[in-house]
Amino acid sequence: MDKIYYFDNAATTRVSPEVMEEISKYFTESYFNPSSIYTQAQKCKEVVEKARGQVAAAFNADPREIYFTSGGSEADNWAIKGIAEAYSDKGRHIITSAIEHHAVLHTCEYLESKGYEVTYLPVNKEGLISVEDLKAAIRPDTILITIMFANNEIGTIQPIEEIGKIAKEHGIIFHTDAVQAAGHIPIDVKALNIDLLSMSGHKIYAPKGVGALYIRKGIKIKNLIHGGQQERGRRATTENVPGIVGIGKAMEDAVAHMAEETERQRKIRDKIIDGITSKVDHCWLNGSREHRLPGNINISFEFIEGESILLLLDMNGICGSSGSACTSGSLDPSHVLLAIGLPHEKAHGSLRLSLGRFNTEEEADYVIEKIPPIIERLRKMSPLYEEFIKSQNNK
Repeated sequence: MDKIYYFDNAATTRVSPEVMEEISKYFTESYFNPSSIYTQAQKCKEVVEKARGQVAAAFNADPREIYFTSGGSEADNWAIKGIAEAYSDKGRHIITSAIEHHAVLHTCEYLESKGYEVTYLPVNKEGLISVEDLKAAIRPDTILITIMFANNEIGTIQPIEEIGKIAKEHGIIFHTDAVQAAGHIPIDVKALNIDLLSMSGHKIYAPKGVGALYIRKGIKIKNLIHGGQQERGRRATTENVPGIVGIGKAMEDAVAHMAEETERQRKIRDKIIDGITSKVDHCWLNGSREHRLPGNINISFEFIEGESILLLLDMNGICGSSGSACTSGSLDPSHVLLAIGLPHEKAHGSLRLSLGRFNTEEEADYVIEKIPPIIERLRKMSPLYEEFIKSQNNK
């Protein structure tokens, strides 16, 4: 199979030609350490600050509120651990949701081992939290609410504006993991009352190994990484200049083309969803159809395993996922699908296809053509499907 049909953009994206052109010289020509004092190094410092401004502008933030990290997982860890430690004298209670990325869930579990208490809010069948549940979970010792902007598996966009308003009314710090949302849907940290926001470069056509954490001015936070005085003394380690330049350029490009790209991806997304669900029986869309990322498709197929679907898709040149790339090696069903109410046997049969700027309608047609016969082939080998057919025939 010569052509690759890449539908796993939620796992990672290719570096865009525009970003690649922008960053290439910082590997071989302008490779200097921004902390050095000579002219060439100071020019590198200038481009780092330019990128800081580009990221800040995308979120309606002040450049001084943007701190570069190695990615979304580090940003999540820093936000949650840093706030927990800084405000431990006020309280040790944190609120999150049951469908967060493991960078959040495992960090919360770590804090529980250190004596903090965490409330995990349930979600409905579309993956949305209830704001009433959130209000009911707030205690006098609640110091942090951390709810993701949009889910990495099922694409559900949470009611962030309402969450931010509730947090502000109660004087609680609000962090959101926006790794899947940043650069894909509009985010205004001031209008949404967001205090901390995590993002990652490799989800928006920048290189891997770079991310950012927005920290609203006035928020106390302890450092996660200690050492030098980089990032205004808050995050030690020599700056990843090519990555930082790349994430700045990528965010600028994303904002400039967001409206048209959102509409284009929604059109292709809906075409694939309708094309598959109209041709295949006993399948359904996971997540909210209305409150959904423009490029996310997550469909469950009853009676078969998601991993088997992926193997046959791969034989046809199609790259997809059965859930989060961070847990793709696990045999356990997705915690997100279990949280929205799917039983174990049905949660195993999911397929996530995630669109990006390089996907076309012609590629969508190819996917719609290939998936139905793949599902049919797998069901012919499925004991569960055989039992189902027998039960139907006996009625």
